[in-house]
Amino acid sequence: MLLFESLSAGALALAVGIAAVLAVVGVYGLLVWPLTFWDLAHLGLEKYSSWGNTVLWSVFAGGSLAGYWCFSGAAFKNRPKRKNGAPVRAGQSRR
Repeated sequence: MLLFESLSAGALALAVGIAAVLAVVGVYGLLVWPLTFWDLAHLGLEKYSSWGNTVLWSVFAGGSLAGYWCFSGAAFKNRPKRKNGAPVRAGQSRR
């Protein structure tokens, strides 16, 4: 179950990343391109296409590791203990 939740966190990280890219492309398509007709044809992004697969797998692996860290409880083990003042004796309330 921990493995499934961790991999789901990785898939969620990919979904959030793709949604962010779609939002940026949507803003570009609604605002920049109709006003400037700047279509990014001569930007030369083809040289970075080999990095796409590596970036996607890295985001998935990072999200899975973060999910494992969080869902396993390791994220919450080193929290400092609260100091409430005087210790409570049996039969006494905290008020």
